[in-house]
Amino acid sequence: MRCPFCAHDDTQVKDSRPTEDNASIRRRRQCSSCGARFTTFERVQLREVVVVKSGDRREPFERSKLEQSVSLATRKRSIDQERIDQLISGIQRQVETSGEAEVPSSHIGELVMEGLRQIDSVAYIRFASVYRDFSEARDFEEFAHTVQQAAKD
Repeated sequence: MRCPFCAHDDTQVKDSRPTEDNASIRRRRQCSSCGARFTTFERVQLREVVVVKSGDRREPFERSKLEQSVSLATRKRSIDQERIDQLISGIQRQVETSGEAEVPSSHIGELVMEGLRQIDSVAYIRFASVYRDFSEARDFEEFAHTVQQAAKD
C-alpha cells in the first residue's frame, strides 16, 4: 500500500480489526520510510458494477458516492452511524448480487429511498427532494403529506 504522505510503496500493517458492522476490515498502517501512520479499509467486492446514469452515461459503482448522498440526507439527524453503515452496505450488496453488470442509477435511488423511509422520515424527504428534483415548496408539501399518510396507515 502506498503511503499517502510520502508516496513510498512499503507500508506495514500494525493492527487489523473488523468494523462494527463486520462489513470491512480496518487496518492501521505505518510507512517504513517516513513513519507516518494511516488507516485503510478493506471490503469485499463481489463484482464490478457499472451505473447507467441519465443520458446513457456509464460510470463504475462507487460506494463513496452512495455514502455521500446518504450522509447529506441524514446530516444533523440523530441516526446511529452503525444503522447508516448497514443501510449503505445492504444497498451495495443488493447492487453487487443482482446478477446485472449494469444497474440504472434510478434503481439505486429507489433502494436508498426505501431504506431511508424505514429509518427517518426527514432524511427520506431530504433525499427525495434531490432525487425527484423538487422545484417548488408545494412539491415538499405534497410529498411530506404522502409520507404522513403512509405513517398513519
